[in-house]
Amino acid sequence: MEEIVGKLVGILWSPVMIYFCLGVGLLFSILTRFLQVRLIKDMVVQMFKGSSSKSGVSSFQSLALSLSGRVGTGNIAGTATAIAFGGPGAVFWMWAIAFIGASSAFIESTLAQIYKVKQDGEYRGGPAYYIEKGIGVKWYAVLFSLATLLAIGVLMPGIQSNSIAQGLDNAFGVNTSVTGIGLVILLAVIIFGGVKRIAGVASYVVPFMAVAYILLALVIVGMNIGEIPGVISLIFKSAFGADAAFGGIIGSAIAWGVKRGVYSNEAGQGTGPHHAAAAEVSHPAKQGLVQASSVYIDTLLVCSATAFMILFTGAYNVEKPDGTAIVTNLEGVEAGPAYTQAAIESVIPGFGAGFVAVALFFFAFTTIMAYYYMAETNVAYLLRGKNAKPAIFILKLVLLGVTFYGAVKEAALAWALGDIGLGLMVWLNLIAILILAKPALRTLKDYEAQKKQGLDPVFNSTKLGIKNAEYWEQEYKVDKEENAS
Repeated sequence: MEEIVGKLVGILWSPVMIYFCLGVGLLFSILTRFLQVRLIKDMVVQMFKGSSSKSGVSSFQSLALSLSGRVGTGNIAGTATAIAFGGPGAVFWMWAIAFIGASSAFIESTLAQIYKVKQDGEYRGGPAYYIEKGIGVKWYAVLFSLATLLAIGVLMPGIQSNSIAQGLDNAFGVNTSVTGIGLVILLAVIIFGGVKRIAGVASYVVPFMAVAYILLALVIVGMNIGEIPGVISLIFKSAFGADAAFGGIIGSAIAWGVKRGVYSNEAGQGTGPHHAAAAEVSHPAKQGLVQASSVYIDTLLVCSATAFMILFTGAYNVEKPDGTAIVTNLEGVEAGPAYTQAAIESVIPGFGAGFVAVALFFFAFTTIMAYYYMAETNVAYLLRGKNAKPAIFILKLVLLGVTFYGAVKEAALAWALGDIGLGLMVWLNLIAILILAKPALRTLKDYEAQKKQGLDPVFNSTKLGIKNAEYWEQEYKVDKEENAS
């Protein structure tokens, strides 16, 4: 089983995939004239504008829901794993994919808003919707939808629950089966409450834990402030093969940095658009900009916090692809949350293991919530015009089951299975957004033109010549009047 899984991961995450992710992000950065720099102010302003409605959530709630999917195990365990197998240089490549990936996040999230639909009283959207409506190839849309259900509904929740269980076991000695049962009960209470409850929980939990985590990282950096030049130098030298110890694994640094960066920030992966489509906005570019900012928050803040804590304290091991050790600072410690726990523990004895376990619990738990919402959206897509309630009920049971199973299975297999699901989604979605870049770029140009005129941008798909944007053609004005009354 493990050999088959390993081969599939090798195919999906070949060097071609790594360069494809970087290439698409760089292309969109150029085509949008590096909006991730030019429009940072708009990202922040739009984040706090607008409010929820009967059909959708606010821009901030959509961002929180998106961040609940982005800020998870990848930030703590994934960053540690990238350092373990790619060396300190992997951190630079995580930053690089985040910076250029922000443009990919904008494109896919803007497309989700352009081609969203109002279904059963709620906004629904995502890659399956914009593939069908924008490209006009339904079988491809169905393929993505099925791949997402496999990845998000079956393969990836286990990564999150596994990290929670291992963290609680390491910190408090909680049996993994007990953790699995507890997760299932809490998750059931939330997901049976619908998208509003999921978004509500995420909008409170995610900002609180992210701020607490970053503040702790700042404390540790402050206590080791003299090490800053050395650590920054180590990251950059290792990234380009200039460090004596890590120069021989530059390929691993790039591969692991990009792979864990994409897993963490999800730019171009096709997950973020599901949340973006749920937002109540007057122009698709508004939510596209908000979702682009989530990539920065995830990787440049939370992932960097983990990396700095680990590197400043030296709480890491690094090995070559053949398993030969390069650095062994933590004898017998498996790559993952234990690195971060050891880092905090070395500075604040008796606190590290517990804090990381709690942080992992909240980050990873909210990620599983986000996974459920994405899976539900794809069930709704596949069963449009039919009674989807029985299928959605079965989906809930399956997700609860795999969450429990993930809590008690081996970590290595959990990550590998997740890499298969993620790889499928990334390949399918990146090809789609490359084909559909023109409507998104046209929408960005329209947004900026209206802003220059001093207007609050309002989208008119017909005027822009964008076809099959049925919600904006037929229902937007009706919804606006209903929300105003």
